[in-house]
Amino acid sequence: MILVKAGRDQLLVPLAAVCGIIERRHTLPILSNVLIEGGSGGLSFLATDIEIQVTARSKLEGSGEARAVTVGARKLVDILRALPEAAEVTLQLQDKRMQVKSGKSRFSLQTLPADDFPRLAAPAGTSARFGLPQKALRKLLGLVQYAMAQQDIRYYLNGLLILVEDRQLRLVATDGHRLAYASLALDREVPRQEVILPRKTVLELLKLLGDVDDEVGIEISASQAAFSFGNVDLLSKLVDGKFPDFTRVIPTAHPNTLSIDRETLRQALLRAAILSNEKFRGVRWVLTPNNLKIVSSNAEQEEAEETLDVSYGGDTLDIGFNVNYLLDVLNNVAAPQVECSFGDAASSALLCFPAEADFKYVVMPMRI
Repeated sequence: MILVKAGRDQLLVPLAAVCGIIERRHTLPILSNVLIEGGSGGLSFLATDIEIQVTARSKLEGSGEARAVTVGARKLVDILRALPEAAEVTLQLQDKRMQVKSGKSRFSLQTLPADDFPRLAAPAGTSARFGLPQKALRKLLGLVQYAMAQQDIRYYLNGLLILVEDRQLRLVATDGHRLAYASLALDREVPRQEVILPRKTVLELLKLLGDVDDEVGIEISASQAAFSFGNVDLLSKLVDGKFPDFTRVIPTAHPNTLSIDRETLRQALLRAAILSNEKFRGVRWVLTPNNLKIVSSNAEQEEAEETLDVSYGGDTLDIGFNVNYLLDVLNNVAAPQVECSFGDAASSALLCFPAEADFKYVVMPMRI
């Protein structure tokens, strides 16, 4: 039976959208598959890793009769990518196998029963429901995602805090050494929710969201978060844990502030990083009135020194930082000017950008 007949890209685009979450190795073989459901209403592709579920729909004409099957996702994607762009493709079910036909090419893929495919249940309980332009959510995620921890034993740091409260959407990420905070005003009142979105979900959203004004519908409950945009639905479980109180981490009264062009500072740090210690990646900032000296050295006693003119009238300071933490924020926040505020050499520094009033970045000092 013919499941669908369509152009290559009509199948490849929705299929590629769901395949990003599929792991290379699974204890359950069916999780390496994609669930394809077809009928008179069109075609849908669904993939899951038990924690995240992504569905992409297509308005392709199906056979009319409702059919569902699961097939190896990576293999099907690879086959479609290897076909010519203008190719017409037929997916046909025959004797518990899927036949992929295009021109004189034929592929026969093993299938597994659709009834055995696991699905996440829909969110239950009180939910916060609201909408944003896709590009607004994508920008907000991009401002903070790099500060998430990776495989930290404190599992609640391996994700991103979403706090909905007082008509504000706040996103916070930290790995214990630095913290990124961004907020956005909402157009309506929604029930308060404070949840932790897993790292993998955040990175998948960044890949799937477009830089467009089309809306993404967001629904956050105590155990799941759902995002709907374009022809894609993403449903994710949440990290079960208590996120640190970020309000206690963000400094509010640092007396010493410097202002500098972001790209000038970024380029100077890139050069200084070349001769920093490969393991600790430390650079020293030596601050004097209207002058910033960035110094790095390594185990071979090689040194780099960058001197920059800055707007600074505070105390003389000598403070160390991990250069990667500084470059991360300067690479991800596209604003012309950056303002850095300091207490003393043992206090965390606060980086703000006048063009991004609702963004803050805190980085802990390191002893060099």
